[in-house]
Amino acid sequence: MKNPTIGILLTITCLLIATATATAAAANETAWLQTFCRGNKFTTKLHFYVHDIRAGPNATLFTVANASITAASPTGFGRVNVFDDRITVSPDIASEEVGRAQGTTASVDLAVTAFSMNLNFFLTSGKFNGSTVTVVGRNQFADAQRELSVAGGAGAFREARGYAITSSYSFEAATNYSVIEYTVYVKTSRKCS
Repeated sequence: MKNPTIGILLTITCLLIATATATAAAANETAWLQTFCRGNKFTTKLHFYVHDIRAGPNATLFTVANASITAASPTGFGRVNVFDDRITVSPDIASEEVGRAQGTTASVDLAVTAFSMNLNFFLTSGKFNGSTVTVVGRNQFADAQRELSVAGGAGAFREARGYAITSSYSFEAATNYSVIEYTVYVKTSRKCS
């Protein structure tokens, strides 16, 4: 090359493009997961979608018990369900799976549709692969937004505390299929350095 300045500029440009592409790819892979310091403790923000399929050959939620009044109750009082739902990075069920939402719900209100939830987010992707966040509380599905408590966890989330904000993203009555959006804030005892 006759002009070394042009060669250097081309090399720098190629390096910048490669770095920007790698950074964008890494950001897309972990957009559902962020860790930051809040006060002197680490806080992790998880944002994902849970796919709840209540009917058909691919069902992920099953009723395991009913009370004597469940059939006559307008709220399904006394119904107990178990579930093992897919967690993905976007509302599309075909998007990257990052974990499973597993647990139980029990209809606990005679007047409105509300469930007591015992929910474990078992992560299967990213830096917290194999860790669990446990969420419990009252979930009144008619509310636009609901808040549940983070009661603990396992793996990277030992001694976890925090909260989860959930809302119904979509519901298809014909197939009895729901997509539920969660944003979970988890604080652990690990101190920021």
